Amino acid sequence: IAIVLPVLLVITSEHIGHQIVTSKIVGRDLLKDPGLHRSLFADNFSTMLSGFIGSVPTTTYGENIGVMAMTKVYSVYVIGGAAVLSIICSFIGKMTTLISTIPGPVIGGISFLLYGMIGASGIRILVDAQVDYGKSRNQAMTAVVFVTGLSGISVQLGSIQLTGMVLACVVGMIMGLAFYILDKLKLTNDRDE
Repeated sequence: IAIVLPVLLVITSEHIGHQIVTSKIVGRDLLKDPGLHRSLFADNFSTMLSGFIGSVPTTTYGENIGVMAMTKVYSVYVIGGAAVLSIICSFIGKMTTLISTIPGPVIGGISFLLYGMIGASGIRILVDAQVDYGKSRNQAMTAVVFVTGLSGISVQLGSIQLTGMVLACVVGMIMGLAFYILDKLKLTNDRDE
């Protein structure tokens, strides 16, 4: 449980981030309707059911958000249809073989675009929220979290290893808490009002 518990932080923060980004893309506040409590419950409940039948965790995926941002198609029916088509294709060997013939550079280019769209959507949220990058704390937090998440840095805490998004999430929370405490002690020169 101790080894898996940090993953819960990532799943929760990733889910909330995905809801915020998707809300911006589709122009509707998904944190209110259907509500964060409902979407988080569904995300975790589906993962639990998946685990009971020996399958992989089911969670929100940034790749899907990137596809929505690129195509401007937000229909639940289209996304559901794509999911059903993917499941059907996984059972047809010839389709799997056909997909595997796509050259690596093409898949790489698509991945660059998808993950770039996800990152750009995150930056858009910071810009829309009018985060003040005149404050060095905001620059430092953004830079440290980005580099921690993307660089492959790892931290070993006993038998638990934190890397990637898990470590970036923990580092972001620690930095936010540190800045909050420093503000309360009036030890910073760019305090939040």
